[in-house]
Parts: sequence; C-alpha cells; structure tokens
Amino acid sequence: METFDSIAELRQALAPLRDGRRVGLVPTMGALHEGHAALFRAARAECVVVVASLFVNPSQFADRDDLSAYPRDLERDAGFAAEHGVDVLFAPAAAELYPPGFATWVVPAGAADGLEADYRPDHFRGVATICLKLFNVARPDAAYFGRKDAQQLAVIKQLVRDLDLELEIRAVETVRDTDGLALSSRNARLSAPERERALAIPRALATRDPDRAREILTTAGIEPDYVAVADLDGQTLAVAARIGATRLIDNVLLER
Repeated sequence: METFDSIAELRQALAPLRDGRRVGLVPTMGALHEGHAALFRAARAECVVVVASLFVNPSQFADRDDLSAYPRDLERDAGFAAEHGVDVLFAPAAAELYPPGFATWVVPAGAADGLEADYRPDHFRGVATICLKLFNVARPDAAYFGRKDAQQLAVIKQLVRDLDLELEIRAVETVRDTDGLALSSRNARLSAPERERALAIPRALATRDPDRAREILTTAGIEPDYVAVADLDGQTLAVAARIGATRLIDNVLLER
C-alpha cells in the first residue's frame, strides 16, 4: 500500500493505475474498525484499485471539543487499511483540503433537512463539500459508504445525482458487534454500564415501530434526540441518542 498526503501526489500515483481499471474510493475519518473493513472488502470485490481516504474533517463538527477528542492514530489506521486490501491511502492535513482563502461550500437541502441537521448545524455542508472534493481528487468509478449513517448516504446519493457526477455510490450494510450495537469509533468512549444501556438502541430499532422504539429507549433511561421514520434511500427508522457524553446514531431500513 502506498500512502500520500498531497493532492498532487495522489493524482500522479493514480493516473497510471487507472488505465481502464475500476477504481473504488472509501472515504473515512480514521479510527478504523470492522465496519470500515466491510467497506474495504466491498470495494475490493468490485474494483481493481482500492483507494481509502483518512481525514478527520473539521467542517462537519459543530462541537470543537468533539473534534479535538476524535481519535487519531495514522500508523495504526494505515496498518489496518493495508491488512484489509487498500492499495492507496490518502491522508492529508487539513490545510491540504482547506487551504488559506478556502470559501466555496456545497450546501445541500432535501435529504440533508431535519434529523441530524437539527442537532448538528452545517454538518452536511461539511460532509457534502469534503466528499465532492475527494471525488474530484480521486475520480473513482465507485465510492463506498455504510448504511449506519443513513442520512449521510442519502445526502451523498443526492449530491451525485444533482451535480451529475460520474460515479456510483455503493451502500454497505451496517456491521454490528455480537451484542447488536452498531460498530462506531465512538463506542470506545462508552463505559461498561453505558454500553449496556446503549443496547436499548438496537432493541428499539428491532421493533421497526417508532412509538415502541421510543418506549424501549425511555424505559432504559435514554431520552433520544429523535426517533423518526424518514425516506433515506428507502423508508428508514432512525434513532439518535446520548449515552452519557457519547452521542450514537443508528437505523434500520424498513423498505427500499
């Protein structure tokens, strides 16, 4: 696996690899886990060249403390990516993607309205902008995203459709731990009692009913930010809730 931290180097490296070969991109913010491994496997199965980006995107964090606390371990993540079939890793500094004077943003509506947007102002502006930049830099034939972030997936699909981008967005099913909790880098912040309480989230989603889901969460002492059904690449029951200081999101697809 080769690792690059500049746009120019990445483009130069990918130019000869492209040559009629299918290129897949997996955008990540690092803290890689088995959920990311599933994305890498999906890309590996469909593409000759697999590119992963590793960038903690500051523009999608409303809370500066949350940004500062986000785990960063390039050496560990690079090893994980290489072990799981990534050919090229793009790990730029913030100044590479947001140079001085940067002032152009993608501001999505539609799928970006409500749910997460009500609690994380400008979050999807940051997501849409960085994904468009990564698509332009890597020029993949396909990009791979997990269904755990269902609203993000819907926003990215809308971005590609509305701006006539020449790539496919491939959705990969949510990967769960043996206890049912959706894999997330944020899970590491949960204490043992908090993790036990967080298991109410997959139990609530298993009801496939927003009223019953809310009852289960309330019984577990969880006051969710939202429990809602929305059209996110299909009718989806989505939940967001804080367990202690950790905010978790999860969902289940009701119908495609």
